[in-house]
Amino acid sequence: MTFEQQVLQYLITGITVGSIYALIGMGFNIIYNSTEIINFAQGEFVMLGGLLTVTGIQALRLPLPLAAILAVCAVALIGVILDIAAIRPIRNPNPITLIIITIGASIFIRGISSLVWGKEPYPIRAFSGEDPIPFLGAVIQPQSLWVMGIAFLIVLGLRQFFGRTITGKAMMASAFQPRAARLVGIDTRFMILVSFGLSGLVGAAAGIVIAPISMTQYDIGVMMGLKGFCAAIIGGLGNFWGVVVGGVALGVLESLGAGLISSGYKDAIAFGILLVMLFFRPQGILGRTKGDRV
Repeated sequence: MTFEQQVLQYLITGITVGSIYALIGMGFNIIYNSTEIINFAQGEFVMLGGLLTVTGIQALRLPLPLAAILAVCAVALIGVILDIAAIRPIRNPNPITLIIITIGASIFIRGISSLVWGKEPYPIRAFSGEDPIPFLGAVIQPQSLWVMGIAFLIVLGLRQFFGRTITGKAMMASAFQPRAARLVGIDTRFMILVSFGLSGLVGAAAGIVIAPISMTQYDIGVMMGLKGFCAAIIGGLGNFWGVVVGGVALGVLESLGAGLISSGYKDAIAFGILLVMLFFRPQGILGRTKGDRV
């Protein structure tokens, strides 16, 4: 394989991984657009999606599509329970308190998962076979096409949901001006409930499509959640197309760094980019600087 073909292979791998980061970052965006808080339990939604699908296939003998659908619904329900049990009871909440609560929820979910599923990794078979597709001297795994396609469809659907539907606009209004939203009849508590359920659904979808590539286990959500957060910050927190740009950029830079320099620098590259963005452009690539309204 020539150097150009190697670079192309790294790019394909980076786009695939970046699409996963984008999917996870979308979960952060959903809750941020409704509450303006960061849900650091988002990575555990990813982990639960994969592990619950494994349980449906191995323990319940369900076909993969049905096991995946049930897993997505179950994780969406867990997101709703997280809001009801941990977020809603807080009186006069502030963003820092809520972020700490989501970190605690992440640790709790991860601990329970290690007891239920153990610490060994679990595989899920590829959705449409494992025969690689030749492409200009490189190869594309069929599962990579599933990852990219599902990521694109989800971001398109979410963009339409928040931009064109009454419920989506009400969710954004609940974050921007909760008191004004309540005055015009918006049930802000229900909007937050929907956002947690929806973020659980998206996170579970990410965990299911990545499992045939990297397998899944109880602690996979830690690093995946942090990379998804990096993608959201790089692209612009709250911007759904921005998180795609941020996720793909992060995945490509990681892949090129691991392939051309050393795999040991992969995580350092991600967090280094995050620090640079926070210093020089905290609103992200496609984000806008917020102004105060008086």
